[in-house]
Amino acid sequence: MGFQSLADWLAYQETLHPKAIDLGLERVRAVLGRLELPASPALTISVAGTNGKGSSIAMLDSILRASGYRVGTYTSPHILRYNERISIDGKPVDDQSLLRVFERIEGARGGLSLSFFEFGTLAALILFSEHPLDFRLLEVGLGGRLDAVNVVDADLALIASIDIDHQEWLGDDRAAIGLEKAGIMRRGRPAVLGDRSIPDEVLDFARDLGVVLYRSGIEFDYERGDSSWFFRSGEKDIGPLPQPALKGEHQYLNAAAVLQCLELLPPQLRPSVSAVVAGLSSVRLPGRFQLFEGPVPVLLDVAHNPQAVRVLADFLDRQYPDVGIRAVFAVMRDKDVDSMVRVMKPRVLEWYLAPLNMTRAATPVELTEILHNAGAGEVFTGYAGVLDAVSSARIASRPGDLLLVFGSFFLVSDYLATFDC
Repeated sequence: MGFQSLADWLAYQETLHPKAIDLGLERVRAVLGRLELPASPALTISVAGTNGKGSSIAMLDSILRASGYRVGTYTSPHILRYNERISIDGKPVDDQSLLRVFERIEGARGGLSLSFFEFGTLAALILFSEHPLDFRLLEVGLGGRLDAVNVVDADLALIASIDIDHQEWLGDDRAAIGLEKAGIMRRGRPAVLGDRSIPDEVLDFARDLGVVLYRSGIEFDYERGDSSWFFRSGEKDIGPLPQPALKGEHQYLNAAAVLQCLELLPPQLRPSVSAVVAGLSSVRLPGRFQLFEGPVPVLLDVAHNPQAVRVLADFLDRQYPDVGIRAVFAVMRDKDVDSMVRVMKPRVLEWYLAPLNMTRAATPVELTEILHNAGAGEVFTGYAGVLDAVSSARIASRPGDLLLVFGSFFLVSDYLATFDC
């Protein structure tokens, strides 16, 4: 197509397919075959889950790179720049590399239309094939079975959590959603289950497939101390370990599942305890319990479904039990907003609804109705953007209060871009 900028390529990709989300492997598999990529010697870990995928990949990446390995990561969505989705050795790929591989994909797809996510997945696989990687870490975008990432046969599967989200595509209960996520498992290969309440249907599916399962709280577990923790896998204990740099009680669950994945690597590839300590201590992930100190601290979190909001509420109860909280909030209309609001309303004094410039986003008018029906307290609207909503909430806050910016990835992205954090 000859596009000269990344922005033009991305805009073009958004027009290619009639549906923004259209699950299925036929299109991406066909184009991947035409690309004729060499077989990758890198060990591949695919990560699915309602929540915890990004945190798990960030910890895997940090620990493996602390061990001296070359690692490619593919994640979504991004926070500030599209390039964040594809990283090699901890560095997002540059624009020119993306332009080059997008041109190659365009030449290979022929008459097939590809979704925005499928284009990005193929780009990641091409770029990974051009580098001598030891590991590829692939984050599933939606579900698992029919997600574009599942075109790759992973050596090891990790399912971080299972909860209700994306019902339109995945099903209305945890069993149906769990089975979609279990689609990343491969016959005879191991799978780690970070969720402590796995539906029986998922366990039956895995056993029928001949998958060797490692379940949180059964085959592996952790024990939490005041300032450190221990990981246990079978008869093996590792610790004391530092608290994960990613905050929240749920990160111990994620970290334990990550360490179980590493225990399943061939012995010569397993990171040392010192690499585990270094990786856990240095891992970073924007938008997850990200705190900016000040007279009125600002906490960012991309909690955008009921499970994630419950985790956020628990964190607030533990870390800010007596603090006044004002929330800047925005979320997509296809989420279970009512459940999210009902979980959070006991902790939030006032709600400031920031508009997002996208059709999928719930409007402040729609959110106001949900908040009022839930009895969620005072609601403020009429803002031109995130900057106005945050400024209004900050003016209303007192020193020692907390300003919470949570919900959509796009809200957190707008905050970080606006305030140049």
